[in-house]
Amino acid sequence: MSDLSIQPVDFDDTAQRNDFLDLLDHYMRGPTGSGQAMSNELRTRLPDELRRRPTVLSFIAYWNKKGERQAAGLINCVEGFSTFACRPLLNVHDIIVHEDFRRRGIATALLAHAEQVARERNCCKLTLEVLEGNTGARQAYLNCGFAGYQLDPAMGQALFMEKKL
Repeated sequence: MSDLSIQPVDFDDTAQRNDFLDLLDHYMRGPTGSGQAMSNELRTRLPDELRRRPTVLSFIAYWNKKGERQAAGLINCVEGFSTFACRPLLNVHDIIVHEDFRRRGIATALLAHAEQVARERNCCKLTLEVLEGNTGARQAYLNCGFAGYQLDPAMGQALFMEKKL
């Protein structure tokens, strides 16, 4: 995809930091986000907090057309560890494609990039969670080789749960 370039987010670069925050805000405002805009406090604190966490990896996809570069997508990944495999794993925490750039293969390219990074880090797997009603994303993940997680089919698939603190 010659019109697309993917690069790590440099939070020291003002333009790239703003692209990151704008894409995340776009996602947060939508139906698969919180439905609310990013707060000014979060916008101010988040880059510094992410910069301090070497296990959080963020990559921006830029759409390049006629010499103009536009931030089109973003993927945030967090390295974890599998005790069963005794190897790291990479969790896709956020994947965002701006609505103006959807249906161009950007999510697929971002997931392929995350997979390449995971392989370079000797990860045993990529993980992610997706809302049941987000059928477009679910299909994209299936097309990229993701599947429901289970250890024993008799026990069923794993469920993602949370407890807010």
